[in-house]
Amino acid sequence: MHVFFLFTGSGPLVILTSYASVEDPSLLRKLASKGIEKFLAYEIPLSLARQRYAKHFDVVCQDLSQSDDLRVLDYNGQRALHLFTFGEMGTPMAHEPDRSKHTFSGDQSV
Repeated sequence: MHVFFLFTGSGPLVILTSYASVEDPSLLRKLASKGIEKFLAYEIPLSLARQRYAKHFDVVCQDLSQSDDLRVLDYNGQRALHLFTFGEMGTPMAHEPDRSKHTFSGDQSV
């Protein structure tokens, strides 16, 4: 099991997954199907997440199969940021989709 802290366009969240890497193509497809295509990810040590989330962690784990699966451990970005320091997180990994596949028809001046 792996725990990743994701900074997404709609806010931070913490996920628990059996995928070894946040860059696994199957995991990226699952995240994209939920509208998460661009993010910064930090791996959080499993033991630390288990300690901080306590019983909630156990409840989420019971629902997670050993095959490639994904569960959201925390939707509340404020709580997640309070639970972990940046020093406890791993090296950030940036992911964004290929921009050549995306178009924007509105005014692009910002």
